[in-house]
Amino acid sequence: MTSILITGATGFVGRTLLIRAVESGRRVWAPVRDEEKLHRQVAREGLDARMVTALPAEPKHWPGDVIPDQAVLSAGVLFARNRQEYFETNVDWTLRVLSHLPADCKTVVLSSQSAGGPTPANLAKRTEATPDAPLTWYGESKLALERAIPHERNVTILRPPMILGARDTATLPLFKMARGLVRPKPGLRPKFFSYLGVDDVVGAIFAAMDVSERGPFYIAADEPVSDLELIAKAARVAGARGVSLRIPQVFVRLLSAVVDAVPAMREATPSLTRDRAREIWADRWVVDAAKFRNVSTWRPSVPLEKALADAFAHYRESGQL
Repeated sequence: MTSILITGATGFVGRTLLIRAVESGRRVWAPVRDEEKLHRQVAREGLDARMVTALPAEPKHWPGDVIPDQAVLSAGVLFARNRQEYFETNVDWTLRVLSHLPADCKTVVLSSQSAGGPTPANLAKRTEATPDAPLTWYGESKLALERAIPHERNVTILRPPMILGARDTATLPLFKMARGLVRPKPGLRPKFFSYLGVDDVVGAIFAAMDVSERGPFYIAADEPVSDLELIAKAARVAGARGVSLRIPQVFVRLLSAVVDAVPAMREATPSLTRDRAREIWADRWVVDAAKFRNVSTWRPSVPLEKALADAFAHYRESGQL
């Protein structure tokens, strides 16, 4: 029986990956900070609890029989108060986990499009050949992790874009906005984004297990989506009607300064801190996944509407909307 270690197993992508891994007959090792949360999620998903073993978050406390055949390092801090917090988890802790894996363990590291930065103005899509230029501490931490991974390790690095689907938490503000009569959109010009449904991300992870190249590889749906189209489709999925209102970015910049200054607002809207809001100013976050498609069997297949519908259904079922 193949065994796989998954970090971030109680998060969005990691939880979906855990479900697919168990369904495929893999035994799962899951380093977590909250073992009870993991057990509740396994029971809620109707999985065989005997296939999932919780481990302490710190690898030095693992028992000696943790010898996985595969590993997926998908855990990471998305929002933090300062640069150090991003680097402590996204770099230092992830490298400690990697160092405790068997030398021949095939490992997929889930980085982020943020490690590369936005698409330069002279390009239609960012590729792996485009120089990296992260805008935020989060992006810097992901790029630092990629560069710190020892080259002798059997690792493939994936850079997903915006991820949509069931069990997500990051798109809850999108649906709350989409259900309003007035839907504010930062910036006067349309912005364009690559995206992927979470099932396509999991599919890419499994496909990367058979890829010998290190990467990093961008993964994304074939065509990007504009922010106006994303808001409109989220509203349609939610059965809402309203009007999109374009807000000059200067007002959003002022709001981000207020959010940073008020702890309660920073806690409620971490994506609008001055650091994370830097990613809002760019007009294009579009990447080309051709290189990964060329070295793997992976092809994206989840339509945007389905990914949004799955996310909305999850929010409704969980009582968040």
